[in-house]
Amino acid sequence: MTVRVGVIGAGMIGQDHIRRLTEVVTGAAVTAVTDIDQTRATQVAARVGAVAPPTGADLIGSPDVDAVLVTSWGPTHAEHVLAAVAAGKPVFCEKPLATTAEDCLRIVEAERAHGRRLVQVGFMRRFDTGYRRMKEVISSGALGAPLIVHCAHRNPTVPDGYTSAMAAQDTAVHEIDVLRWLLDDEIVSAQVVTPRATRNRFDHLKDPQIMYFETASGIRIDLEVFVNCRYGYDIQCETVAEEGLVRLPDPASVGVRTAGRHGTAVPQDWKDRFADAFDTEFREWIAAVAAGAEPTGPSAWDGYAATVITDAAVRSLDTGGPVVTVDMKPRPALYGGTA
Repeated sequence: MTVRVGVIGAGMIGQDHIRRLTEVVTGAAVTAVTDIDQTRATQVAARVGAVAPPTGADLIGSPDVDAVLVTSWGPTHAEHVLAAVAAGKPVFCEKPLATTAEDCLRIVEAERAHGRRLVQVGFMRRFDTGYRRMKEVISSGALGAPLIVHCAHRNPTVPDGYTSAMAAQDTAVHEIDVLRWLLDDEIVSAQVVTPRATRNRFDHLKDPQIMYFETASGIRIDLEVFVNCRYGYDIQCETVAEEGLVRLPDPASVGVRTAGRHGTAVPQDWKDRFADAFDTEFREWIAAVAAGAEPTGPSAWDGYAATVITDAAVRSLDTGGPVVTVDMKPRPALYGGTA
């Protein structure tokens, strides 16, 4: 079966996913593309032999669309995801699932009313080989109980439209999701403090930031978010347990010896670092849709949890760094909870 995918949002990430679905992943075809810029949607659709309906609602309602991919502007996500759920169509939504916790809960409730999972959220790190191997080690119990996690998320630079709140909402949100999955534990509090600021930041930006999280079982997490580190895109994660530790490997890279130095290249952006994870994410999503199965990737509940936790981190940042309790609703049974 070929899964016919309609794409809402033809910007950079939307076009990259269209390329992935048409050139990398088997079993998928892009049949419709829509965007707020109709000219752009028409041009992108023409490149893959798709149509360009005028609105997301038209795309979702099309009989030639089996599944929906949402890569539009964040504040529009809830509208399109809710429409896809109402139509009974599987929907992959790039993060954030929605820009407010209330809208995330609306999606969760709509999916619960439908009776089965239709939504997957685009947290691609769960599909990275290194993180998956870390998960295997931690879940095996060979190292005993996890105690502490040290993380770093560094970007070479960011545009001037990047705000201090985006350090949690757009950057740390990836660690927040992958650590909840990696540890199989819920984050219950957040704190953000700001050390000495780098001179390379824009004046309005607090950079770097140090984020502290605690899980329900008492694991302590520290996360350095430094978005003007200059040297590259550097993702680090180390879990310290009772009997040892497990560390995320650096991406494979050749070693170069020259002029008295030995070094390896550092990725310069997230697309380079996680290209394979994106490919795996979509292969598994398309395979699930083709089989008529529920998606196995991050759920609507995971999208809600990430939003609630980043909201707590932003509150801590905005109020001078106190510990903020994460106010999360009980997890519904559809997502493995008891509510």
